[in-house]
Amino acid sequence: MVSVLAFDSTGSGCSAALLRDGRILAHRFAAMARGQTERLMPMIAEVVEEARTPIETLDLIGVTVGPGAFTGLRIGLAAAHGLSLASGVPAIGITSFAAVAAQIAPEERRDRRLVVALDSKRAELYLQAFGTDGAAQGRGALVGPADFAAWVPPGPLLLAGDGAARLAQAITDRRPVIAPGLGIPDAADVARLAAASWRRGQTPPRPRPLYLRPPDTTMPSRPGQGAEKRAAEAGR
Repeated sequence: MVSVLAFDSTGSGCSAALLRDGRILAHRFAAMARGQTERLMPMIAEVVEEARTPIETLDLIGVTVGPGAFTGLRIGLAAAHGLSLASGVPAIGITSFAAVAAQIAPEERRDRRLVVALDSKRAELYLQAFGTDGAAQGRGALVGPADFAAWVPPGPLLLAGDGAARLAQAITDRRPVIAPGLGIPDAADVARLAAASWRRGQTPPRPRPLYLRPPDTTMPSRPGQGAEKRAAEAGR
């Protein structure tokens, strides 16, 4: 039996859950576009208190590693690393794709390939395909609207995730089915996936972010660089 504290702050929600012996003892979930920075740690404290399970007695800490919002992703990873370091409990990363895919019951697939589509807050979508056996196919990708139709695998499709409706509109000729639900990662599913990895005897690697695109930042120029560039252009 295994006990897991799991949490997510990568997308349009924030959640925390504590699982023991296959049963969720405490769970918090809130859909939110922003505010994960303020909400995540109180949620974690609430589920730990409700489950009456000190963190140092856990077997594992599970956290989503993306893709998703950079701020939320960093918050979750920092929390996982900090709690792991303080308690000595190992941490494991679960992708946002896998967390959403876990919400789909096997009978819902009906021999369809599952495509998880996550909102990137831009024109592109984060996409990952799963075979009819439920196994992930590839690492996932950031795909632009012009490439949606070419990217999705052949055959009957089931779409999930908070970007599923937008993907469906682009491939109406394929007649995809959209899975019910919000399509947002939930810590309860993250906990179950983490526990399954633990039971298989897998040594948890240090959770690392799955970005799939560079951060929305630019490196600051060094002092005087702008003046040097203008001088060089003037001398042409």
